[in-house]
Amino acid sequence: MRSTGAIIILVLVLVVAFAGCAGCGTYNSLVSADTNVEQEWSNLEATYQRRADLIPNLVATVQGAADFEQETLTAVTEARTRAANITLDGDDLNNEARVQEFLNAQGALNAATGSLINLVREDYPELGATESFRDLQVQLEGTENRINTQRRDYNAAVADYNREVRTFPTNIVAGFTGFDRKVPFEAEAGAENAPDVSFD
Repeated sequence: MRSTGAIIILVLVLVVAFAGCAGCGTYNSLVSADTNVEQEWSNLEATYQRRADLIPNLVATVQGAADFEQETLTAVTEARTRAANITLDGDDLNNEARVQEFLNAQGALNAATGSLINLVREDYPELGATESFRDLQVQLEGTENRINTQRRDYNAAVADYNREVRTFPTNIVAGFTGFDRKVPFEAEAGAENAPDVSFD
């Protein structure tokens, strides 16, 4: 009897030890996936910041035209300020409303910048032909390409993380340790129609 009880206790200890090791490995895997999402988010934020940093140069270049529409410049400056005032941290990436607020501000900034560029190209061709304006256009276009690449990388990291959080048995460890699904970027309604911005 004694040896049977000892065997049962030994088996239980081994099962608990195995479950503990598996749980630690699963937890570490979740931490790694979460860190990857936060790193991709930081990269994306840095790219958005690059675009925001280019806008004052664009506005200063355009303000050189004495009779330029102040309303358009004000709209761009206000959109930049709104976008700069909305920051997200790792915890906010679980909050769909906060992510959408950030996306809306970035979309408004993109639209205002596109309107400014189109207005210059159409109504002020001599300004649009200057080297400084063309250089800014190239930098903005490159930054938009970087933003798209970073969004794709962020979404891939979120998809990997969310897949890990939702699969069994990882979902059990995730539930106990507070790992929630992250919100990916989704295209805005009408995003399938490219805006008419001329970089010629």
